[in-house]
Amino acid sequence: MIIGPTASGKSEVAMGVARLIGEAEIVTLDSMQVYRGMDVGTATPTAAERDEVAHHLIDLVDPSEEFAVAEYQARARAVIGEIRNRGAVPVLVGGTGLYVRAVIDELRIPGRYPEVRGELEAAPDTAALHRRLVELDPVAAGRMEPSNRRRIVRALEVTIGSGRPFSSYGPGLGHYPATPFVQVGLRWDRDRLDERIAARYKRQMAGGFLDEVRSLASQPISRTASQALGYKELLAHIRGEDTLDDALELAIVRTRRFARRQERWFRRDPRIRWLDAPATPAEVLSTWDDAVGPHSPEIDVVVHP
Repeated sequence: MIIGPTASGKSEVAMGVARLIGEAEIVTLDSMQVYRGMDVGTATPTAAERDEVAHHLIDLVDPSEEFAVAEYQARARAVIGEIRNRGAVPVLVGGTGLYVRAVIDELRIPGRYPEVRGELEAAPDTAALHRRLVELDPVAAGRMEPSNRRRIVRALEVTIGSGRPFSSYGPGLGHYPATPFVQVGLRWDRDRLDERIAARYKRQMAGGFLDEVRSLASQPISRTASQALGYKELLAHIRGEDTLDDALELAIVRTRRFARRQERWFRRDPRIRWLDAPATPAEVLSTWDDAVGPHSPEIDVVVHP
């Protein structure tokens, strides 16, 4: 399992790992690569890469559709089982932390309650929402910052909608159980990573990113898809709300902040073995061998962004 922030080169490492293993297939754990027509801005693997190594869980739904983590979890488990049955090694690639934990730790995912969520999202006072959660589910409230509106709303949505405390669905993301996945983290110097993020946007713009977003703007697009980094800012530019240069600069700034959040998320996991980036596929497999012995198909290599 190779962990790292966005733009850390996980796709190249994943392909290299798959080549060295030989019998391997790649499974993407990315909340945005599931959308058709969002290829340039999400760095979806190229057709040539997908021809060389089988890739799974890419281009599953249209951008107009919402795609819940529970559905992704079910599909990922099924695909991983199929790959194992073929005697191959699943190499999971992606960067959405919750999706990753849902798959490797088999999280119990509560249902969704849109009407309840709509009422909660209309409430402007996040502090008041947190106080309400303290009353209804103090255990869940204690697991999150009072300012983390997204998590507070989700916990209240489930608690109110299901009639049972959000905390009853499991010990929370702060619990790191034993897992069959060997995890390797890529450490990047922050200045270097910042440069890589800006350089990737430059390549994406040269590769037709703006045209891709224009195409999306002409059709219905879900709230989730429209909030994707880069897409959100370019959509604002297309609506005339910002210049192209300012939109790109904002996308770069927000992506760098997102990379910091990814680092903090993954740093909390004590199961991860860290390597200084750029790490080679051989180094990754050496770490895997140290943990479990020569490339057993019973153990998975999972690659994050």
